[in-house]
Amino acid sequence: MAFSSSSSYSVFLCTILTLSLHFRPNSSALLVKLSHHYRNHHKLQSENPIVQTNQTYSCNLFVGSWVYDISYPIYQFSHCPFIDPEFNCKLYGRPDSNYLKYRWKPATCDLPRFNGVEFLERMRERTVMFVGDSLGRNQWESLICMISSALPRSSPTHIIKGDPLTTFKFLDYGVTISYYKATYLVDIDIVQGKRILKLDEISGNGNAWRGVDVLIFNTGHWWTHKGSLQGWDYMESGRMLYKDMDRLTALDQGLTTWARWVDANVDSTRTRVFFQSISPTHFNPSEWSSSAALSMTKNCYGETSPVSGMVYATDGYPAEDADKMRVVDTVLQEMSFPIYLLDITQLSAMRKDAHPSIYSGDLTPQQRANPQRSADCSHWCLPGLPDTWNQIFYTALLY
Repeated sequence: MAFSSSSSYSVFLCTILTLSLHFRPNSSALLVKLSHHYRNHHKLQSENPIVQTNQTYSCNLFVGSWVYDISYPIYQFSHCPFIDPEFNCKLYGRPDSNYLKYRWKPATCDLPRFNGVEFLERMRERTVMFVGDSLGRNQWESLICMISSALPRSSPTHIIKGDPLTTFKFLDYGVTISYYKATYLVDIDIVQGKRILKLDEISGNGNAWRGVDVLIFNTGHWWTHKGSLQGWDYMESGRMLYKDMDRLTALDQGLTTWARWVDANVDSTRTRVFFQSISPTHFNPSEWSSSAALSMTKNCYGETSPVSGMVYATDGYPAEDADKMRVVDTVLQEMSFPIYLLDITQLSAMRKDAHPSIYSGDLTPQQRANPQRSADCSHWCLPGLPDTWNQIFYTALLY
């Protein structure tokens, strides 16, 4: 059924909402496709994330382990006023500090230490934009803090806060680093007070990304949220509205729309595009604790050290993220534009200690007193893990 005017759309909306309440598209074709693709899910990792560093060999930046390093962190929360309260763990009372001291060590090389002045010099008069959900904002704030820590306090900056776009400028260098909020990447429209997630439309968001020199995209968590956390009321696909559908099918359609936009609208000779893999959560201690320890914790609260061990090239993604990452990998494989996958999922899965937990400015005292219900085991403390994401981004971009 097609529509071409707002009045016919209203009639269409009233009619189709009733018809679609119990309809859920079958995703078996997609799942068969992903199952067939699973055996090759490291193909993109082995092609794009392998970079030639200043050393004499290639290095997979995502295979390695966490090592304790007393020279970290590279900045202090008290010297970076740009950190949102929900990420500012030390400001809101986190008592331990060892989580700040871990450095990611690839198995066959060393990451160059982040140099904020070098970043600005080499990115002079260029623009960088993070696009996605609050994990993208987490990483954006991290990069601003990392760069700012290398500059004298007298170095002029300018921030323009908005929704969905917030822009930070390092004026002496002409470098602009922005965050554009697009939780699902594709567009959301409000129709008769209802939020319509448009799986086939992206031009509303995409217009803001044109002409940017470096784009870093992320999405993932919100596609599976339900109840009060769900960010839409209806999905639209092929001009049909659905009360719900298989979430992997929706993610596949939305990412495919994004991929087609990038292929058609971004010039690979002037723009670098990165896609950040899904950031893991730590709400289920069975993923890292022995059965004897499960009674001690129900989420990331109280965790003070990483999971021990090493990430290997043959490791699969954490169970909670595996299906979504297979969708991401499949879509990226089919693109003509050369996307660099910042494959931080597995290395981040080891950092059960790096979440805000109850040490977040977004929580009330009553919520902090009930960590089993209120702990934030999704976002990350700053300083903290997103600094490593940016160190890898810095390496991939400039080395």
